[in-house]
Amino acid sequence: MSDLATIEPATDDILIADRPETAELLDSPPEQVRPSVAFRNKWGKLPPFPRPWRHPLRAIGWIIRTLFGLVSLTLLLAVVAAVPILNFIALGYLLEAEGRVARTGKLRRSLPLLNLAPRIGTIALGIWICLLPLRFIGSMTSDAAIIDPGSAIDGRMRALALIAWAVLTVHICLALARGGSPSCFLRPIRNFRWLRSRLRDGDYFAVAATNIRQFVRRLRIRHHFWLGLRGFVGAFLWLLPPTILYAAVDRSDPGPIIISVLGGLGLVIVFGWVPFLQAHFAATERIGAFRELKTVRTLFRYAPLSWLLALVLVYALALPLYLFKVALPPQDAMWGITLVFLVSIFPARMVTGWAYAQAVRRAREDRPAHWTFRWGARLAAVPLLAAYVFILYFTQFIGAHGKGVLYEHHAFLLPWPAFLSLGS
Repeated sequence: MSDLATIEPATDDILIADRPETAELLDSPPEQVRPSVAFRNKWGKLPPFPRPWRHPLRAIGWIIRTLFGLVSLTLLLAVVAAVPILNFIALGYLLEAEGRVARTGKLRRSLPLLNLAPRIGTIALGIWICLLPLRFIGSMTSDAAIIDPGSAIDGRMRALALIAWAVLTVHICLALARGGSPSCFLRPIRNFRWLRSRLRDGDYFAVAATNIRQFVRRLRIRHHFWLGLRGFVGAFLWLLPPTILYAAVDRSDPGPIIISVLGGLGLVIVFGWVPFLQAHFAATERIGAFRELKTVRTLFRYAPLSWLLALVLVYALALPLYLFKVALPPQDAMWGITLVFLVSIFPARMVTGWAYAQAVRRAREDRPAHWTFRWGARLAAVPLLAAYVFILYFTQFIGAHGKGVLYEHHAFLLPWPAFLSLGS
């Protein structure tokens, strides 16, 4: 059992004080601002679900708020996942969610940032609504410039567009400075009154900076980026050697074919352990967790059927996504594809984290599964993995990136259909 010493126990606590990014949040003194305008910490907490039979309207409101937050968070991650470099943040979020489930064993813990997601969606929706008048005026200005360029109407429309741009920019900035609630975007006069009050007290910049800084801090952007980058590197180093061998065939000579077969066998083995090595990393947040194959193999003995279920779900959901790589959309429309990737990959990661948590719990109780379940899971997993690897070989002939498709492994790497473009 010494191999399991490095595994964190399952706990309901999400913030661990030993982590640098958590210690920074816990140790930093609260910034002094006026209570009436301070960033409200309750924005970062998802309120408990009201009892429907006692508070039906509150329960409906809670459901609407949570669904709105879930949609907002999914769309935000889809947009982030479509941007090179920033898509490591999306991968980090998936790993953070998987790690929470792996540490606690509870699927309800699997949505970090859900408490802030409604506010993110409100800000995005508020900015979009505020820009509608500017778009309308801009369209009229463009029409005036085409119909009668240089005329008085053209000049007045240009001036009106400039004034509207200035007023809306100030309004949006003030709404964000006040916290970005719906009322902040819908009540511009109150925003200017708030600005006048802050300028009179001389604390506008302190209050605005505090509100924005604390909101951004709760997003934990640096933490998710660093987690995603390390999770990417660890999985990529495991997947790269067998993938290179698997992609070696470029003609019908016996030599490359044998190398490709060896690479396929290597992928069958690696695909059997990489999901749980990455779950082990997500739970411990140590890059060295990717080297602890012995620990992961030991954990398999305690929950083989759960691990088999996770393997089936990971590859069953990953395989159809290769169809979206046949013809990639333009970069500015890539978020629609990454949205499908995220929705498909997320459940598989949650089940993998849950299977890992089951194994850790049973290992602490020293209750290994019967050998028939262990060997039955192994014998069932091998043909499933072999079938996935066999189908994977043909994706290079339909993918837009040719052999580059073989290296992308979206189930473990970036949830993005254009990670590598190595050509055919």
